Amino acid sequence: MSIRRKLFIGLPIGLIMAVSAFFALEWADKTFPPPLERTAAVSVEVLDKDGQLLRAFAMKNGLWRLKTTVGDVDPRFLEMLIAYEDQRFRQHHGVDTLALARAALQFVTNGRIVSGASTLSMQVARLIEPRARRTLTAKLLQVARAIQIERRLSKDQILDLYLTHAPYGGNLEGVRAASLAWFGKEPRRLSVAEAALLVALPQLPEKRRPDRNLAAAEAARQRVLTRMAVANVIGEGEAERAAITAIPNRRLQLPAHAAHLAEAAVRKEPRTLQHHTTLRRDMQRGLEAVAREGAARLGPKVSVAMVMADVRSGEIVGEVGSADYFDASRSGWIDMTRITRSPGSTLKPFIYGLAFEEGLVAQETIIEDRPADFFGYRPRNFDMTYQGDVSVRQALQLSLNVPAIRLLDAVGPARLMMRFRRAEVRPKLPPNEAPGLAIGLGGAGVTLRDLVQLYAGLANRGWPVRLGDNIDGKAGLIDGEPLLSTVAAWHVADILADVLPPAGSRQRGIAYKTGTSYGYRDAWSVGFDGRYVLGVWFGRPDNGAVPGLTGYGAAAPILFEGFAKSGVAITALPDGPAGAVRIAQTELPISQRRFSITASDLLSASIREAAPQIVFPPEGARVELGADRSEAMMPLTLKLHGGRAPFRWLANGRPLPDITRRRVSQWLPDGGGYSTLTVIDALGRAASVRVFVD
Repeated sequence: MSIRRKLFIGLPIGLIMAVSAFFALEWADKTFPPPLERTAAVSVEVLDKDGQLLRAFAMKNGLWRLKTTVGDVDPRFLEMLIAYEDQRFRQHHGVDTLALARAALQFVTNGRIVSGASTLSMQVARLIEPRARRTLTAKLLQVARAIQIERRLSKDQILDLYLTHAPYGGNLEGVRAASLAWFGKEPRRLSVAEAALLVALPQLPEKRRPDRNLAAAEAARQRVLTRMAVANVIGEGEAERAAITAIPNRRLQLPAHAAHLAEAAVRKEPRTLQHHTTLRRDMQRGLEAVAREGAARLGPKVSVAMVMADVRSGEIVGEVGSADYFDASRSGWIDMTRITRSPGSTLKPFIYGLAFEEGLVAQETIIEDRPADFFGYRPRNFDMTYQGDVSVRQALQLSLNVPAIRLLDAVGPARLMMRFRRAEVRPKLPPNEAPGLAIGLGGAGVTLRDLVQLYAGLANRGWPVRLGDNIDGKAGLIDGEPLLSTVAAWHVADILADVLPPAGSRQRGIAYKTGTSYGYRDAWSVGFDGRYVLGVWFGRPDNGAVPGLTGYGAAAPILFEGFAKSGVAITALPDGPAGAVRIAQTELPISQRRFSITASDLLSASIREAAPQIVFPPEGARVELGADRSEAMMPLTLKLHGGRAPFRWLANGRPLPDITRRRVSQWLPDGGGYSTLTVIDALGRAASVRVFVD
């Protein structure tokens, strides 16, 4: 047969065989794809607002495998990794034929393996589909898998898989887990010495573990440094300096911050791999340290809980459920931020705020602190003494019980509870009981989180905000009526800002209040500046008594330390709104110079004469006076029925210039927006309406 005829017959046959082989490979590739779905299994992470790791959970098999991408690691580390493991990684398609030929020649020449030829793609294939034995068949499958992986993934995606799955000894997998365990930091900024160690460990992870074989780890790191210097990836000087850097010889614990919140996140969404919270890791870490140290300082079996939030947005930036989640002696697994306890005196500021809003008192109004009987209820001060005549300002700063109950008796416990509901907080009352005067001294249960939510509204100029951490609720402003008027909220904050700091703490420019529950079971302190509010609870989770426990002595120092170690810069409290001024006692209207009215007094007076009632403007009215126009604003006519003359009108807590005996008056607003109008008659009885001025 001639050569021409052979070619005529052979070429088509060869072409058919080549095409058949191509389709066979394509069929095999599609029929037996690489098991890339296995790479989806990684550790669950709980992250802060900026994406920083708060806590990671080991996988079911006990491995710590944190998802890692090229953007998560130091570029110098990637450069060293590729130069050491796979120099032509960016050029080949899964198999480096030059390296393979070199390795085969060295094996034939020396009779042993001198150098390997595994590319990073081949190593990824081995990591996601491990083989028990290293045989020729296993190697050929690894080569085929590497080619398949290269067809499906980009080079950076292949690097991502290596960075996530590379073994680092024990139950550590991936560069992030190794960097956190050996260096206590994310791998975004590694030193040359650290990067070299992380390049070296995956080759023989168990034999080179620094905590078990430090000499082997040092030798492996030195080989990496030497080769990097030869390849001009690093300078010789850098290599020499890195070589004398100590290698850590013990493994660190991976981050475990916000333990209670992290557990709640996993329970709520068990299939989610990354849970994003509103917490700030540095703040959280500082608060946890304060809680842990504070509990240790104050004795056994006690715990500390803390909640810190942004008063403008409601976002929780720090949340500590116990002094130590892993301390069984302190029942650390109980999240005390969500347990209902007696709040002691911490609700008093809202009583005073309501009294300010109603125009019943001013800061310098004189009020009695003497034994009193309120239909059988006889409150006493914490130290069993009485101060006599004091100003309202002093009464709140000293947290005197009798004045607070006098004011609560006047404004009404039910109205106070209604204000709490505006902030979406519902204190827990004893079964089948209506709100009574005892709620002013802790006779209702609240959680720390709810208490901080109330104070967030107070700090936010009276406008309530909803706390949220993205796991248990979303943060945001609460639509509807204010918790307190802006003027009333300013008066309360102005008073609390001058409370003396606890012994050993320096003034930090925060307004705060303390509370102690009956029987020395709970100590509280809640404080705020112009940006953040922090609440502290201290006590025993089993509700046992702690002799001598007080909010001022136990919780307040932790509050001040918490503000200091959270890392926040103190923001000044906001300036007072229009009408918010502190008026001297001698300049107050006669009806506000001394407070002596109680609910029973008002009841007996009403039998003889009807209490005053504002008939115009009505509650919630929207009145147009030209506040949004350039010309002069028109005055608003005020009308009332009932009451005994003379009458004193107040706008946003500030008295109008004249006392009048007429039942029709005029008021010229300072500007538009919500305003509270109050009238007080000669008997001290008051009525208020809230209007919006356009």
